[in-house]
Amino acid sequence: MEKFDVTIIGGGPGGYVAAIRCAQLGMKTALIEKYPSLGGTCLNVGCIPSKALLDSSEHFYNAMHHFEEHGIDIKAPKVNLKQMIERKRGVVKMTVDGINFLMKKNKITVYTGIGSFESKNTIAVTKADGSKEVIETVKTIIATGSKPASLPGIEIDKKRVITSTEALEMQEVPKHLVVIGGGVIGLELGSVYARLGAKVTVVEFMDRIIPGMDGALSKELQRVLKKNLGFEFMMKHRVTGVKATAKEVTVSVLNAKEESVEVKGDYCLVSVGRRPYTDNLGLEKAGVKVDNRGRIETDDHLKTNIDGIYAIGDVVKGAMLAHKAEEEGTYVAELLAGQKPHINYNLIPGVVYTWPEVAGVGYTEEQLKEKGVKYKVGNFPFKASGRARASMDTDGFVKVLADEATDEILGVHMIGPRTADMIAEAVVAMEYRASAEDISRMSHAHPTFTESMKEACLDATAKRAIHI
Repeated sequence: MEKFDVTIIGGGPGGYVAAIRCAQLGMKTALIEKYPSLGGTCLNVGCIPSKALLDSSEHFYNAMHHFEEHGIDIKAPKVNLKQMIERKRGVVKMTVDGINFLMKKNKITVYTGIGSFESKNTIAVTKADGSKEVIETVKTIIATGSKPASLPGIEIDKKRVITSTEALEMQEVPKHLVVIGGGVIGLELGSVYARLGAKVTVVEFMDRIIPGMDGALSKELQRVLKKNLGFEFMMKHRVTGVKATAKEVTVSVLNAKEESVEVKGDYCLVSVGRRPYTDNLGLEKAGVKVDNRGRIETDDHLKTNIDGIYAIGDVVKGAMLAHKAEEEGTYVAELLAGQKPHINYNLIPGVVYTWPEVAGVGYTEEQLKEKGVKYKVGNFPFKASGRARASMDTDGFVKVLADEATDEILGVHMIGPRTADMIAEAVVAMEYRASAEDISRMSHAHPTFTESMKEACLDATAKRAIHI
């Protein structure tokens, strides 16, 4: 029986980053992954492939709607979905191959199979052929991630009623895609197919989309998706059932007045969040506790109730984000090495990769009101940005929330071009507890999208933005 200092169960962003950091810190490390390829949901059927399709569909949309204005005359482009999917697969393969290289580089032992506890310090790896190998470990990090969630009364047949996994492998552009759930995944994948010509209807139980983000972002994104891509939104509607035939789906919903409504389409994407994945993990054999939502319980240092066993990423409380899992993987590795790492969960940014992109970090305006914090608001619209006008990306704005008394930046919320990258400036500023005036006095290259951050800070500081 081979013995390791630390074993990580789950090869997604949290797991493989934890493995690399443990190895860097001198620990003999094993990584157990259920699937033949490393990278977990994010690299294989999540973040990376969805961004590949978002990029391809954006190129097509621009060719259809913007090339002529730019002075580029071409014949009407056609969608080659098969090639888009093939390119997406190539991007995934290249990324996964990179992770395999990093495992070898850092001398990490990789086991392919289902990892499950035999006891606190022994883990069995059940391979695809049914054979089993048992290893011994001093410490264990559980990083098994999450799976798409569903709703009562919905049978996901993976043909007409699909999850995000199937949406990344479509054989045709839907005529009418019904998306259940107005969260990040549904809006991103809805955008892909809307750009390619599909009618998209979003059915959302709550009164706004992307409910975890600042309300101003929700309102603006809904407006822009409706204006630019023809999205239809059914807010405050509760899904009661979905029926599928060989070529059609019927989604039954109740509106705010409890009246029954039916929505018919040729595909239905169920995108109502994700659930922690602990199936076949044998937690009971190790004595590890889970909460009433199926998440593994941990303390503030990500340690479970069993000494030596830790858990990170989607399988524990908090935002289900790849970069959150990565930070937690690094955190636990450094903790095991005797260091004193730190994570500020309030400063983990959230991003929606629609176009315009949506990004936010820190407190939302709703949260500050709820806490009774007195704050100032600075806004700057991209329509006032020279760089945005040059690229025809004038939808959206940057919103900065600063403490009324100290001017410390408490939250930054953006919707516009390249805000997924721009939000990093806000994270850095807030990690160093910068004031809005600090940012407003820093030189930002002209013309750039990031000037909008400076202008919003000027507006928050003393309502003295230059270009509005």
